[in-house]
Amino acid sequence: MTNRSDKTPPSFVCLATNTLNDASRRRFLIGGGLLLAFAAVPKGRGAVADTKIPGPDNDPYVALGGFVRICADNQISLIVPNIEMGQGIYTAEAMLIAEELEVDPGKVHVLTALPQETSDISPDLLKSLSTGGSRSIRKGWLPLRQAGASARLMLLAAAASRWGISVADVVAENGIVRDTAGRHQATYGDLATDAVKQPVPNPVPLKEPGRWKLLGQSIPRVDILAKVTGQAVFGIDIRVPEMAFGAVMACPVLGGKVRSIDARRARAIPGVRDVINIGSAVAVTATSYWTARKGLAALDVVWNDGANASLSTDQVRQILRDAASHGTPVMAHDDGGMDAALAEGKKVERAYDLPFLAHASMEPINTTIHVRPDGCDVWVGTQVPTRGRDAIARVTKLPIEKVHIHNYMIGGSFGRRLAVDSLEQAAGFACQLSYPVKFIWSREEDIRHDLFRPAYHDRMTATLGDDGLPVAWIHHVTGPSVVDRFSPGGLPQGTLDRDAVAGAVDTPYTLPHMRVMWTRADTPVPVSWWRGVGPAHNAYVVESFMDELAAESRMDSIEYRRRLLSHNPRSLAVLDLAAEKSLWGQSLPPGSGRGVALHNAFGSHCAVVVEASVLPTTAIQIVRVTAVVDCGMAINPDSLIAQMEGGLLFGFSAALYGEITIRNGCVEQSNFHNYQLMKINEVPRIDVHIINSGAEPGGIGEVGTVSAFPALGNALFAATGKRFRRYPFRISDEADTSDPT
Repeated sequence: MTNRSDKTPPSFVCLATNTLNDASRRRFLIGGGLLLAFAAVPKGRGAVADTKIPGPDNDPYVALGGFVRICADNQISLIVPNIEMGQGIYTAEAMLIAEELEVDPGKVHVLTALPQETSDISPDLLKSLSTGGSRSIRKGWLPLRQAGASARLMLLAAAASRWGISVADVVAENGIVRDTAGRHQATYGDLATDAVKQPVPNPVPLKEPGRWKLLGQSIPRVDILAKVTGQAVFGIDIRVPEMAFGAVMACPVLGGKVRSIDARRARAIPGVRDVINIGSAVAVTATSYWTARKGLAALDVVWNDGANASLSTDQVRQILRDAASHGTPVMAHDDGGMDAALAEGKKVERAYDLPFLAHASMEPINTTIHVRPDGCDVWVGTQVPTRGRDAIARVTKLPIEKVHIHNYMIGGSFGRRLAVDSLEQAAGFACQLSYPVKFIWSREEDIRHDLFRPAYHDRMTATLGDDGLPVAWIHHVTGPSVVDRFSPGGLPQGTLDRDAVAGAVDTPYTLPHMRVMWTRADTPVPVSWWRGVGPAHNAYVVESFMDELAAESRMDSIEYRRRLLSHNPRSLAVLDLAAEKSLWGQSLPPGSGRGVALHNAFGSHCAVVVEASVLPTTAIQIVRVTAVVDCGMAINPDSLIAQMEGGLLFGFSAALYGEITIRNGCVEQSNFHNYQLMKINEVPRIDVHIINSGAEPGGIGEVGTVSAFPALGNALFAATGKRFRRYPFRISDEADTSDPT
């Protein structure tokens, strides 16, 4: 990512960026235009009906809600409730609004909603802004279309009233309203002031699928122009007047604190402004980032390592195994008759170990912040601007209405920016300063002080009937609670963390007797959500174990799964198509194999077949990947394919190389040389096939990642005959016998 820190944010709005001058967004002006949102149960316009606030280039418009903004010059802005971080959400959500509004999404401005602008707006979709869990389209599918339809109907009503004709005799198309007789025509901008006086339709009729012009079609992403011309603004690009740069360092030992600092050498470096200590970390501010880094390196810091000074990966593993053996599990699902079912047939027991994983997104953590006695401005890329605003208010002790979050595109996140720890840290530093500072974490800081995907220890037990199929199935998950960090006051002991069992309870299969339980095992390593969340962990275990059961029953892996899918036609359909398109069953050269994975996660059904080979150097080569997905309605098929490809590669990188290890309380990995990602020459051929089932849309951003681990692991078994029940996969390792106890 190019650091454009020498540029100030432009004062205009680029396509699909949030580069509108933020100060002007908060000024109230008088003028004409329309700002409309729609909730499932519309509230009265009330006091906001006549509010005027500026549009792009300070063009004013009338405020009625929060999704559609139309200025008098016919400039149309679509306000989307989620942040763009590479997943294409600006395009997909703009398509939902534009379909019903009858505008070209390539000719409108797309802005992300900001919490200070939406806190008093009626739509529930804007009350708490967050992007994660592949929920954006699922949450916005109905209200965003309703917003566009409402705006269009109000514009039609305004035109009919102005021209003295029936609303049935006017139509909208490409930002223009005209009458069917061809006598009158007006732009949306011409009608905006009149439209705001029209009642909000209730109920709102939506187009039938047969009339859709955009939905289901592949269109170019609306942020392409801004990105290829360098006008797209990411959090790390921001520069504000009188801003300094801050370099940050926390204790290398997890949880350690500052004991003492000698800052004399750092302060002597020309350009260094301040040295700040907040106990958990230190920062140096300077006139440039590299000067700040030099100052940070010159600090003489003595750390208090604390209780984790001797922590190791082996100790963490022992914590998990001890909890699995002696802890008290919380039941997530338990069918009756389990004890009797366990006594029937052949018993199979296996255990799987999963490592800590870092997010390692291309754009490292950064926050630009200015704390003043009368307020605070924060320029950042965050998945949770509302939660971030609350956190900043707590740290600064400012009233919430005095904190303004300015949210920008994110250069990759994968769940890292669902947490607000870096915002809290930046606010703690900024409270001691009078000027704005851009705090940037180095790549080393970003990896070593990440909030990691938890390590897990999973134990699986099944009994098989005479037909080789499961009679009883037990999945025992042991690991930390991610939800604990995000729950007010933490997750009470004895309460189920549903993310820990997501993908374990809701498997695609019909299993006669199933028990799923979770034992909480908190470790000293900080954890958070990671792309794929619970299903990325549990689908790996479920699909690996399912493959082992097929092998125990001497049955083809796909045929084994088919026999468990009689009540799941959508999963059966994706599995069958994946088998066909991957040429499943055709012979492969020695040292090669195909593996399959199936899951229902994020409201989508997906089957992936991986063809892999083991090279003479014991290196793993992924040759070909066939993915079939049924996510209901595919809004933009091209974007869906891109998300599947990216998600698969993200998962393969972790499956091949991803592992965070701890030694003497410190994270051993620090940069891409020892936390490796796949290289371009390792990328396989990936074929993505879409089944449009007509159901409501499911999520897609994390679906490929969930599939990658088990499909590759099962392919390696087919290629080598050895099972590897932990990753990263290394052919040089001995076969894993994994005693469950």
